[in-house]
Amino acid sequence: MSPVMQLDTLITNANIITSDPHRPHARSVGLWNGSIVGVDDQLGSLADSAAHVIDAGGATVTPGFNDIHDHSVMFGESMIEIDLADCVTAEQVYEALGSWCSGDSESGIGDWAIASNYRPLQMTGEDLRIDVLDRVTGGRPLVIKHNSAHAYTANSEALRRAGIALTDPEQSDGGVIGTDDHGNVTGLLDENAMRPLQALIQPEPQALLQEALNQATSHYVSEGLTSVTDAGIAGGWIGHSPREFAAYQAARDLGLLSTRMQTMITIDALHEVPGAHDDPEVRTLTAGIRSGVGDEWLQIGPTKVFSDGSLIGSTAAMTEDYHHCNHHGYFQGDPAEMRARALAAVAGGWSIAVHAIGDAAVAYATEVIAEAQLRYGTPAMPHRIEHGGVVTTEQLAEIARVNAVLVPQPQFIAEFGDAMADKLGPERTRLSYPAKRMLDAGIILPGSSDRPVADGAPLTVMQAFVQRLTETGQPYGADDRITVEQALHAYTVGSAKATGWYGRKGQIRSGQLADLVVLGEDLTKVPDDQISAVPVLATYVGGHAAYGDSRWEA
Repeated sequence: MSPVMQLDTLITNANIITSDPHRPHARSVGLWNGSIVGVDDQLGSLADSAAHVIDAGGATVTPGFNDIHDHSVMFGESMIEIDLADCVTAEQVYEALGSWCSGDSESGIGDWAIASNYRPLQMTGEDLRIDVLDRVTGGRPLVIKHNSAHAYTANSEALRRAGIALTDPEQSDGGVIGTDDHGNVTGLLDENAMRPLQALIQPEPQALLQEALNQATSHYVSEGLTSVTDAGIAGGWIGHSPREFAAYQAARDLGLLSTRMQTMITIDALHEVPGAHDDPEVRTLTAGIRSGVGDEWLQIGPTKVFSDGSLIGSTAAMTEDYHHCNHHGYFQGDPAEMRARALAAVAGGWSIAVHAIGDAAVAYATEVIAEAQLRYGTPAMPHRIEHGGVVTTEQLAEIARVNAVLVPQPQFIAEFGDAMADKLGPERTRLSYPAKRMLDAGIILPGSSDRPVADGAPLTVMQAFVQRLTETGQPYGADDRITVEQALHAYTVGSAKATGWYGRKGQIRSGQLADLVVLGEDLTKVPDDQISAVPVLATYVGGHAAYGDSRWEA
């Protein structure tokens, strides 16, 4: 006689928002062996013999949240390094640095002092002075990571070790070393100018990377995140080590990954790999490893391609000058060379995720994806355009035509909206970080944050999707507001589609992974300005409670 299935867990008396259009609401859900068996009457007699029954007491249950553009190692490290998030004056920065450097603290990277979460847009008063940074760090080399991830501020000792002249330094291609009116360095380095410093502090130790992932994913589940995509590892100025994916594997083996992870390998880490004489020339990883390798817990996603800079730093490539200055940003390399490398990666089986913030970069990324589709067809894991700081309606139509995914971050509006609007002017602000216009154009809208650039709590980002208000409460592209139901759909179904996991993630229905969030209130019923305050009671990953008190343990 065949054994009778017994549910591992039955959650009942719940307000379940399934994200399944065929059955949008339910009251109970059964879990078995890491997957969802069914809801309500689909469970039949199985509901009578579950190993563990949880009375949700009317709590709201949704599919697990999925952030498809995050920087997990960077976020985890920011929880370990000197934290400047609350600093709003230069004096506060000096105090934080001096306090750390005068103690017995270690950064995990030799004698370096490493600080994170520096937010230039929230600073008031005078700029950071390199001579004061030299004094408060007491001879230690210093790197301050800007929250944009597109710039560093360093002291003189760090610059000396990197071989950067302190007066009239040689400028890099695709990056700027800041200098004053006399040609003396200020300590600011953006984009590719950061690379000489990175060459000194990287590769970072595997133990540090593993602990960063432990810190990051432990935090994620407290916010309802069950899947996250790390948007750039193993190479370029965004990576931490050529062995970064090995750190992910080790973290998983050690039980340090609390969430499912997808990783983007930067295109800098790919290289030419020979094949048969009639095979196409490709860029990939040794052995031909490409997008899609892995499983439901750890997978290699697209390759990350940087085309331009940041809107915060006014380095994103625009078609017209910024509103506040007489330049329009720049590309991070020769466009023809970047295109050739991207197409060679697609030839090797990679999906591409092109960082493009300015409208000139968005046009470029769309053209590259269109050529990739024409040559190599539609990939199983969609090609993507990351960010979309300014996107015209015509560009949205073209993005839809080539079946690409656009990945905007509405939380930028809530945290940096006033400064972005000042840089863009009113017309381009209306076109910035679209949402409703994407849905109207038939483009997949996913959930993402770009954490730690901005707050990554999913409910906070959903509120930003709905409100589109700047940090001072000013409307920002109000025509692109969406409903809370659409925001939830983005963070569940939209993200699953964008990452190639639709049908296994994003809905509470039979056969999907048992990834769930239990909320203390129905986020679709609270006022818009209270969405972020809805409490997360529990988070289930693969049917097991990854977060929550003993009531929710299975």
